[in-house]
Amino acid sequence: MVTLLLDSTRLEVVLSGAERVLAFRKGNVEIERSAISKVQLTDDAWTWLRGVPSPGTHVRGVIAMGTWRSAGGDDFAIVRRRRPSVVIDLDGHPEFERIILTTRHGLALVQALRVEGADEPADVVEIAAETGTTPVQPAAPVRKPRTRKAPTAAPVV
Repeated sequence: MVTLLLDSTRLEVVLSGAERVLAFRKGNVEIERSAISKVQLTDDAWTWLRGVPSPGTHVRGVIAMGTWRSAGGDDFAIVRRRRPSVVIDLDGHPEFERIILTTRHGLALVQALRVEGADEPADVVEIAAETGTTPVQPAAPVRKPRTRKAPTAAPVV
């Protein structure tokens, strides 16, 4: 899971060692706060991927990590399975047009971006806690319990 650090001037996507390897990236992704044009929450990040991973890792339906190149511009993705995600549209970023991240802190990120940031970088969840806003994630879909058919007796011949 990526860590999101936000201060008054920038958002930093801190990647773990495994994420760096799978994304073929040496450092973290840094985004100037002024370059963020729109932030959207989504339940299915896979629909937002465009182009092909180059360089990156893609296992359909499991993970998508790295840079995705397309005619519309380059995107950076860290997507795991079908989990809640955030899509950050950028304007004027030198490297990417869009950032797609699987994170359970998407709502906290949206709320923290609305608040004036501090001078020191802080975790997005901590900022939401300080402002008194409690991030609420949508409830997980309710799944019906699996029922099995009762075995039937074989006809006697």
